[in-house]
Amino acid sequence: MTMSDIMPALRAYGGFALRDARSAGVADTLGRIGNLEVRLARSAAQVRRAQKLRYKVFYEEMSASADAGTLLARRDIDAFDAICDHLLVLDHDAPKGPMRKPSVVGTYRLLRQDVAERNRGFYSAGEFDIAALTARHAGLRFLELGRSCVLAPYRNKRTVELLWHGVWTYVLRHKLDAMVGCASLEGTDPDRLALQLSFLHHYARAPEAWRTRALTGRYVAMNRLPKSAVDPKEALRALPPLIKGYLRLGATFGDGAVIDRQFGTTDVFVILPVSAISARYVAHFGPAADRHAA
Repeated sequence: MTMSDIMPALRAYGGFALRDARSAGVADTLGRIGNLEVRLARSAAQVRRAQKLRYKVFYEEMSASADAGTLLARRDIDAFDAICDHLLVLDHDAPKGPMRKPSVVGTYRLLRQDVAERNRGFYSAGEFDIAALTARHAGLRFLELGRSCVLAPYRNKRTVELLWHGVWTYVLRHKLDAMVGCASLEGTDPDRLALQLSFLHHYARAPEAWRTRALTGRYVAMNRLPKSAVDPKEALRALPPLIKGYLRLGATFGDGAVIDRQFGTTDVFVILPVSAISARYVAHFGPAADRHAA
């Protein structure tokens, strides 16, 4: 991302209002467990706090490469932020700053298909042929998930479950049919990720009707080891928690990976139709899960 790319996004969060859908008066809070609350960002200031968390995780903790604009802002910003909804996990026991606001400790970026089609399209379309997928399922409503991160001390089952409860509440609220998006393996050498990529290829490949291919020119083969050489238990241990979470919910993965050198990752494409989610997880995260209620 260059300075010319980042400046419009910086201006978008310099005090201008978010798009109308984020100030429509619907309930902000989507769930709560103890001191942790999951909610939608409802102001530019709240989105900036999500961007600061993303910068901390992606650029300071992980290996993303910051350009001058990102270093100046000390926030992870792109043009899609202005059209997305931003899910936040807040810790009310860890207030920060002179206003004693609760800390943002987790975030997810949500982009509905109807919003994407009126604006810049889907973020993941820069890596995968998502247009072919949505065309095959023209009667369904898609949600793109992205920019997921959680502050290190909060990377536990409690926080992840609260994030997923927020996503599921959002899916129900907007009557969405399928979730898609990029998920990342740390590192840009696919041979060093051969076990994880091959496991996803052999054991979690999307069925033909849902299979989505990496773009020509960016395609990296995931079938790097024969199935007989893949130890599923070892592969699962090596996968990031987010991808293991997707697998538990019933997600499958696209054909081919993509190297993202800016973020220092190898990206795979996640496909999760709502109809594929296990009934026990629907009950766990759904409206009957009173333990999550605010």
